[in-house]
Amino acid sequence: MGDRFSMGGIVLRRFWNSRQGNFAALTAIAIVPIMVGVAGVVDFASTSNQATKLQGALDATALAIGTKYFEGMTKTELQGFGYRIFEANLNLLDQQATELGYEESKSNFSASVNGSGIAHLITVSSSISHPGFVGGIDWRAYRISKAKVFSGQEACVLALSPHASRAVDIQGSTNVAMDGCVIASNSDATDSLYRGGSAKVRAECAIATGGIVGLSDSNSQFHCPRPLPDQYPSFDPLSGIEPPPYGSCTPMKGGKVITLVPGTYCDKAVTGTVTLEPGVYIFRGSKISLGGNGSLTGAGVTIFLVDGAELNINANQLINLSPPTTGPYGGITIYQERGNTTPMTLNGGAGTSLNGFVYAPDAHITYTGNSDTGSNACVRIVGDTVTMTGNSVVKSDCGAALADREMYASRSVVLVE
Repeated sequence: MGDRFSMGGIVLRRFWNSRQGNFAALTAIAIVPIMVGVAGVVDFASTSNQATKLQGALDATALAIGTKYFEGMTKTELQGFGYRIFEANLNLLDQQATELGYEESKSNFSASVNGSGIAHLITVSSSISHPGFVGGIDWRAYRISKAKVFSGQEACVLALSPHASRAVDIQGSTNVAMDGCVIASNSDATDSLYRGGSAKVRAECAIATGGIVGLSDSNSQFHCPRPLPDQYPSFDPLSGIEPPPYGSCTPMKGGKVITLVPGTYCDKAVTGTVTLEPGVYIFRGSKISLGGNGSLTGAGVTIFLVDGAELNINANQLINLSPPTTGPYGGITIYQERGNTTPMTLNGGAGTSLNGFVYAPDAHITYTGNSDTGSNACVRIVGDTVTMTGNSVVKSDCGAALADREMYASRSVVLVE
C-alpha cells in the first residue's frame, strides 16, 4: 500500500510540474502579440505626434508663402522660399528633428500655386516616416496644407519698393482725387506712405506694408475708417509681362514734327511734336525728351523702354497717350523694363491726358497730374517709388479703357485645408 501512495505522489508531482511548464510556454507564446500590440501603440502615438508637428510646419509655410508670393515667381523660387520656411519651422517645433525622421520629410517637401488675378491657392505637402519597433515596418504619415490668397481693393497708385523711405510721397500743393481707388505702398519703412506740405488727398483708402505719415488730418479724406499701415504687400500687377522680342532698328525721320510707326527705335533722341500710330513701340537706349512746347500723342499705343531708355516730360510739354484695349499689352501705355533704374518724369502741361498703366518697377516715377484731365484719367502708376505733385483726378471704373487689367492693394491669406 505504501508503495502505491508513493507512486501516486510522484505522478501528481509530475503532473503539477507539467502544468507549470505548459503555463510558462503558454505565457511566452501569449506575450508576443501583447508586445507587438504595445509596440504598435507606441509607433502609432509617435507617428501621430510627428504628423501633428509636420502639419504645423506646413501650415506655417503655406501662410508665409501666401504673404510673399508674387505672380511671375518661378517654380524654383517658390520651392526654395517654401523649403527655407518649412525647414526652420520643423526645427523650431522639435529640436530632435533628425532623430525623429524629419530629414526625409524635407526631401519630400513640395510647394505649388494655382490661380491668378484676385485669388491664388498655395499648396504645400510632405511626408514623414520612421522604422517601427518590430517587424521592420516603416510607419508613414503624409500631410498637406492649403492657403488661399485674396487680393484687396482696387488701387490706382502703387510703390513696389520693399524698404524705401517715403516710397509714396505726396507733396506741395497737390490735390489728389482718387474716389474708389487706393493709394498703396509695399515698403516696410516707418514713413512708407507720406503726405507733406499742403497736399490734399481724397481716395478710397491709403494702405502700406510699413507706416503712414501725414494722412490722418483734415487734408485727407478716405472712404475707409482710417489709413491702414502694417498690411501685407500688394501684388505687382504686371509681374508676368515681358517686353516683346526686339526687331531690327527702324529708321527715324528728322524734323520737329514727326509721325512714327510701330517698331524698334535705337539710340535716338525723340524730340519735338511726335505722333505715334497705334501699335507697340520699343525704344532701345533712346531718350524721349520733347524739348520746349513739344508733345507726345498716340492712341492705342504701348511704349517699351529698354536698354536704359529714358522718358522725361516737363511742365511745358503735352502728353496725350492711351493704351490698346485688346491684345497681350492691353491697358499698358508705358513700360520701363525691370532693372532700368533711370527715373521717369511725367509732368505734362495744360491739356495733358494720360491713360493706362505707367510701369517702372525699379525706378522712381514723378507724376504731376493736371486738372485739365478732369474725370477722364484712367491712369495707373506703378513704380519702385512714386512722387505725386500737382492736381490729379483719377477714375477707378476703367475696365474697358484698361482692357480689364486691374491692380489691387494688399492681400489677405487664410488656411483652407
